[in-house]
Amino acid sequence: MPDFGGRAALVTGGTRGIGAAIARSFLDAGAQVVVCGRGEPASPPSAGDRTARFVAADVRSAEEAATLVERAASLMGRLDVLVNNAGGSPDADAATVSPRFVERVVQLNLLAPFYVAQPANMVMQGQRTGGTIINIGSVSGTDPQPGTAAYTAAKAGLLALTRALALEWAPKVRVNHITAGPVRTGATGYEGLGGVIPMGRPADPQDVANACLYLAGDLASYVTGADLAVHGGGEVPARYVVTRN
Repeated sequence: MPDFGGRAALVTGGTRGIGAAIARSFLDAGAQVVVCGRGEPASPPSAGDRTARFVAADVRSAEEAATLVERAASLMGRLDVLVNNAGGSPDADAATVSPRFVERVVQLNLLAPFYVAQPANMVMQGQRTGGTIINIGSVSGTDPQPGTAAYTAAKAGLLALTRALALEWAPKVRVNHITAGPVRTGATGYEGLGGVIPMGRPADPQDVANACLYLAGDLASYVTGADLAVHGGGEVPARYVVTRN
């Protein structure tokens, strides 16, 4: 377990699922943690006797995103790590989906990470030790699936945004991307996918959290603009699945 004692992390969408696992991992490593969401959870993520602090925010709003970062930095006294985890989308038919749906998907999965990253960068640039930003992406950004047109476009944009920000904000602030495959959470089991994933199972939330600890830690001090694939090897091509079965 890396040591994040004395450091402070903000995890968007950190009250449940992958975000909660990320928050718990940073807490367990010694960091102070703030999580955000639109509604306060019954109990924020905790590890041992340490608990994350919660700040309500809709990160699709640039104003609320800026306030979130300001509040988090004030509560913790600094900001060393931002994990842009908030995201997602239900499937929708591209031929009939409404413009409003598309706008909201792009707002959450592309614009919101930008809105939070901007003020976070301002805080980190002012710190002697800088900071690091991690954007949680999806295999949909590079491997589109039916029903995910808006989500795919937004996640593809997030990967490009990561690389652009890494160029502009180095050397003080490192910006990296995680391409996450199907992840087992309370809402999505993906148990039937084990046969087409080379590693034989979907990811656990902890797999993504472990990648965040690496990218935010000292072992990755020269890593920026990178895309770390946490997808178990992707998917076995359909022709091999058909032949095997």
